[in-house]
Amino acid sequence: MEAFAEFLMGIDNPSHRERTQEVITWIINNYPNLKTEIKWNQPMFTDHGTFIIGFSLSKKHLAVAPESVTITHVEDDIVKAGYDYTKELIRIPWNSKVDYSLLEKIIEFNIWDKANCSSFWRK
Repeated sequence: MEAFAEFLMGIDNPSHRERTQEVITWIINNYPNLKTEIKWNQPMFTDHGTFIIGFSLSKKHLAVAPESVTITHVEDDIVKAGYDYTKELIRIPWNSKVDYSLLEKIIEFNIWDKANCSSFWRK
């Protein structure tokens, strides 16, 4: 969590900060082998130097960025969760529950699919 302390302190809205910290803490607790990093001013989790999942904030939502291949892989689950999404990110409205089973599928898929990946992003 230390890697994200400054990022979290920069979130002005207390409820947005709390929600973001809750999600980050869940990932740290469930995936302790993932490395925590700030890149492009966004909190990210990596595995052996390859991107697994990242987050960004907006006024209306917490954005989850897992790469487009992963969004395609979990698209049905995104729809079931009721989240809006694009080919590059999933929007979790601040007033919605976080679907942790969806985050788990995203992370598990990326760890598995990128096990032999030697670049940060998929090629």
